[in-house]
Amino acid sequence: MGFIKNILGSIKLTILSGFILAILIAAFGWNSAGGFNLLEATVWLHVIVGITWIGLLYYFNFVQVPAMGEALADEGGPGPAAIGKYVAPRALLWFRMSAALTWLTGLSALESTGVGIVNAFTFANPQAAIIGVGSWFGTIMLFNVWVLIWPNQKKILGMVEATADEIAKAKVTAAMASRTNVLLSVPLLLSMTAFAHGNLL
Repeated sequence: MGFIKNILGSIKLTILSGFILAILIAAFGWNSAGGFNLLEATVWLHVIVGITWIGLLYYFNFVQVPAMGEALADEGGPGPAAIGKYVAPRALLWFRMSAALTWLTGLSALESTGVGIVNAFTFANPQAAIIGVGSWFGTIMLFNVWVLIWPNQKKILGMVEATADEIAKAKVTAAMASRTNVLLSVPLLLSMTAFAHGNLL
């Protein structure tokens, strides 16, 4: 029991143990040959980092931003300083790194599934078209994270110098880019699900 408590007492050990358990399951019974092929590994990693990215996207839009708005309006409350100083920078680090890894593992998955990157992005055939839609949406979302959300969040959080007017504009730009990503995430996930099930919903 102490061993399990030690593992669960550390997030790093918890994640590492999860990966070890998954690899053991894959190695001893994933397929009839008892092996773990490149396709399975690529898609597995794509799903893990994708869940992290979309989970944080939803956290920002459904939890943190509304909570910070309420904290600002609560004159007698603790204010949003703790979230802005300690939570948001760490969440944004995981957010942008998981976005990049989701996109990169997605490209790898396109190749390992036999669809091909070019085929997906050019909608070369019906199979490529359904995942191609998701590929384009994911690319737009990645652009929004790195080009619109992150640079503007640095201004909002005081990580770079900005005037009050620049911060006000940054809030609007970051919010609209983030909301766009929420919007695109829904059909993106539909595209992935449809592709995984033979284009059948």
